[in-house]
Amino acid sequence: MKTSPAGRALITQYEGERLKSYLCPAGILTIGVGHTGPDVHRGQTITKEQSQKLLAADLRRFEAAVNRLGGTMSQHQFDALVSFAFNVGEGALAKSTLLRKHRAGDHHGAAREFSRWNRGGGKVLAGLVKRRAAEAALYLA
Repeated sequence: MKTSPAGRALITQYEGERLKSYLCPAGILTIGVGHTGPDVHRGQTITKEQSQKLLAADLRRFEAAVNRLGGTMSQHQFDALVSFAFNVGEGALAKSTLLRKHRAGDHHGAAREFSRWNRGGGKVLAGLVKRRAAEAALYLA
């Protein structure tokens, strides 16, 4: 499966799109739509086109992870899980109770698990509380 336009919009809404590198609330150097990694440098600027290419590449990585880990799912569930993995990482998704409940078919239980992932840098972040609520709602749509 691939992320739908609604899934991309959710990710972009909560990640934002910034063409100059910055430190996210968790203190990680970021650019574009939530892109992190060794290719991001302080003071770096990119174009909107470069930002969208980075997003497409990042999405391919997380789509592959969700396709591999998630079993059978609806498009809405897939989009919500990709958004979640995009934000917390493939490893966190793989080890999560959220994924375990999803794979067991406990969709309401899985949706409740999103809200547990609301911290950045050890603190509850209002933006993550909102994002997780949006992901849970999309998951159950």
